[in-house]
Amino acid sequence: MRFIGKNRISRLGVTVLLAGLGMVSVSSLSSATKIGEKYGGGIVFYVDESGEHGLIAAKTDMPGHSSGNQEGWFNWFDAKRICNDFVSDGYKGWFLPSREQLHKLYLQQGVVGNFAENYYWSSSEQSADIAWNQNFFVSDQYKYYKKNVSQVRPVRAF
Repeated sequence: MRFIGKNRISRLGVTVLLAGLGMVSVSSLSSATKIGEKYGGGIVFYVDESGEHGLIAAKTDMPGHSSGNQEGWFNWFDAKRICNDFVSDGYKGWFLPSREQLHKLYLQQGVVGNFAENYYWSSSEQSADIAWNQNFFVSDQYKYYKKNVSQVRPVRAF
């Protein structure tokens, strides 16, 4: 009889444990981040298959400019620096996106918003003097001299 009693208790314990694990899984799924959601100081524009990792874009283009240029226009070197120094809503860890990340951002520009129909810098380099940028008007990517200027939108990973 004692053996049967302990067996019932252990079955109950396993049942309670499994039910608790089921609740954890459901709550994890319900808190998955979605494209277009304001999160981590910006707006989510890419989420991987797990729903737990992705990329966030700053809400607006970077203010300021490289010396001698119009507001919002930066050479590649200044673009990298201002992205690395950027803080939004207390969140650090921003960076200039790679050309692949920037293309993903281009594809979601309607969701993120506030883009100019111009060129944006990527961190991807072709050579010591040339880096890639993305045209946010016609989707093309171009090799561009780093000393020239484009607009900048920092991103961060989560």
